[in-house]
Amino acid sequence: MSELDNQRHFWETAGAAKTFTHPIDFAWLSRLPSTARIIDYGCGYGRITGLAQQHGFADVEGVDTSVRLIDKARQRHPTLSFRVLTDPPALPYPDASVDAVLLFAVLTCVPTDVGQQQLISELTRVLRPSGLLYVSDLLLQTDQRNQARYQQHAETYGNYGVFETDDGAICRHHSVDRLRNLLLDGFTIHTTRQITVETMNANSAAALQILAAKR
Repeated sequence: MSELDNQRHFWETAGAAKTFTHPIDFAWLSRLPSTARIIDYGCGYGRITGLAQQHGFADVEGVDTSVRLIDKARQRHPTLSFRVLTDPPALPYPDASVDAVLLFAVLTCVPTDVGQQQLISELTRVLRPSGLLYVSDLLLQTDQRNQARYQQHAETYGNYGVFETDDGAICRHHSVDRLRNLLLDGFTIHTTRQITVETMNANSAAALQILAAKR
């Protein structure tokens, strides 16, 4: 994964202080047994990982590229397993060994088409047939502030929806079709819903959640 798609420096500095808020609907995971192997990819400080444990899942692991965020996760959730990814998006798991992957506000931090596809390919590899991928990510916003910065940075990064934040991150917002099309090759989409979330910089934003199963 390229430095642009990793942005390790940001997540070790300003990004380590961010708050993440995307909600998770555990009814979407009701088909999974409590023993299901679940990976929270891009877990940050372990918020979703911890919620999964509280919901009764006994085999949950959080992974992230940021040492600082993983340190925070281990402090907050000492009974859970967390791992630093040194060569993202590569995961240290055998093929078809995972029952579900949670991918919450991660694609927004991977701004290139190539980087996003590499990530989805790796998640496809580790998921078992019929394994679940639960995606939550940010949509293209309709307000003037966001549209202006999409336009400002579109030529630089080659995609409308990519932009730079004031504190040094390079992020991406997506059309509904973009998020769905990322999953077309290897997944069957079961459920979607549009929600409103608070971004890591405390702005209200439209988001899309998708539950898909590996074919």
